[in-house]
Amino acid sequence: MAGCAGSRGAAGACEGSAACAQEQARPDSLRAKFQLNITQEDGKVQEFDAVLFSVPGKRYRLELTGPLGIGVASMLWTESGWQMVFPTEKLYVKGNGYMVGLLNDNTLPLVHIHQVAALFEGKFLPERFEKTGSKDSSGVTVVSAKESTGRLFSYGEKDGRVQWLLRTGRDGKPEKTVFLDEGTLEGRTMPKNIRFERDGKVFLEIFIKKVTHGKPFSLGTWRLNIPKSFKAVGE
Repeated sequence: MAGCAGSRGAAGACEGSAACAQEQARPDSLRAKFQLNITQEDGKVQEFDAVLFSVPGKRYRLELTGPLGIGVASMLWTESGWQMVFPTEKLYVKGNGYMVGLLNDNTLPLVHIHQVAALFEGKFLPERFEKTGSKDSSGVTVVSAKESTGRLFSYGEKDGRVQWLLRTGRDGKPEKTVFLDEGTLEGRTMPKNIRFERDGKVFLEIFIKKVTHGKPFSLGTWRLNIPKSFKAVGE
């Protein structure tokens, strides 16, 4: 992906039709601009500019661009499935479920799309969970908890703010999300730097630049064309 070159993926233009009007922003719609850093196994870091369009729990569109605004990847997630296109490499990948990315390939590591999108809303913990214990450690309250699915996790809290979240990943290794550089975004206090670690090593990092709610999304935002000439990743 570091060497990708091509035109930036377009979200599309609204034509002012009745159907278009139905696509106007819901109150919970969100657009976030951020820098996305992906750390490869050799320690090299790829930096991308990113834009996320989000209707929480319903659909998401992500655009990644490299140097000079060159389009690198476009992703569309809906409840019926997700697809991702790499235009300069003429490749695509499709999948189902909430884990999005390339399996066994750190070029674009698998992430829980709902959990990542929720971070831009300032939601750092699962929607429904049960606290099972707590202890103090170096000025931080470490809370043990259980999700509604029964999955165990823990998090650190200080002065009422979540500092980190720790889970066990699909491969049995610990996955930690760390919240840093607290600031103000759209009138709310939240971290501007979010770091994802797996087995103690950083693999993904987000630097939030701007978050806005209630933005109108065009019809093209929820369309992602895969040309017939493109090949599936791995073919």
